[in-house]
Amino acid sequence: MNLLEFGVQTWVTVGIVAGIFAGSALLIGALIIIVSKVFKVDVDEKVTKILENLAGANCGGCGCSGCSGFASKLASGEGNLSDCHVTSPEKKAEIAALLGIELKDEERTVAVVKCHGGEENCAEKFEYKGNPTCASCATLLGGNKMCSYACLGCGDCKAVCPENAVEINGKLSEVDPDKCISCGSCISACPKNIIERIPASAPVYVACSSKCRGKEVTSACKVGCIACGLCAKNCPQNAITMRDNLPVIDYTKCTGCLTCVAKCPRKIIIKRDVASAQDKEVAAQAE
Repeated sequence: MNLLEFGVQTWVTVGIVAGIFAGSALLIGALIIIVSKVFKVDVDEKVTKILENLAGANCGGCGCSGCSGFASKLASGEGNLSDCHVTSPEKKAEIAALLGIELKDEERTVAVVKCHGGEENCAEKFEYKGNPTCASCATLLGGNKMCSYACLGCGDCKAVCPENAVEINGKLSEVDPDKCISCGSCISACPKNIIERIPASAPVYVACSSKCRGKEVTSACKVGCIACGLCAKNCPQNAITMRDNLPVIDYTKCTGCLTCVAKCPRKIIIKRDVASAQDKEVAAQAE
């Protein structure tokens, strides 16, 4: 074979290989197009519209990983719109219209820490020097507080609050109602389960979570509820009942007369300053 024949044969081989590669690329491209059309997943337009009306906080308070998951759950009929405490009533009305459901009247809620112990009032059973988180502290004998229901004050709730509405004062968590969007992040983060939602207009709340009897409470905390029941006995609206050694307030009956605050010997029923929060809410609605 001379040099010319060798060169021609080489270029023929190169052409065949290039043709094979080009044909393979075209075949793979065609398969990708076919597969994408056959297995195409259309984005539900309803989900998109719901997502546009949600607050977008991605707080997880609804039980989903984020707003997109909650939107999909609502669109499928498995979710409950009231599980979102962040989206405004106006936007919820639009979502309800999209879903074809009736929107129930909901009052804005805020989170409160149902403990008033802190470092001044609740004794410690040992000095904790481990990882400075409530979750870690709670794994060691339930925490370092004498009261097993006490706020540990390490600030896990503060760390997860998207609105910086939580402060730690005297090893005790406090929620600023004007900043709180009731997302529930702090509720989920608290290992002692002592953070709850109450109506934003609630005039009082019980700042104790102990279900223990009086003698046990007084040995651990200076201000803990001793289950004397004076608040329930003296409430003119019968808005308070005793349950598990704790007063439970029915806010649909409470008129804010503050009789319970005056009668409580431990001063553990706290009067709330709701005027500023209400004024802000009215102003926001007016805008």
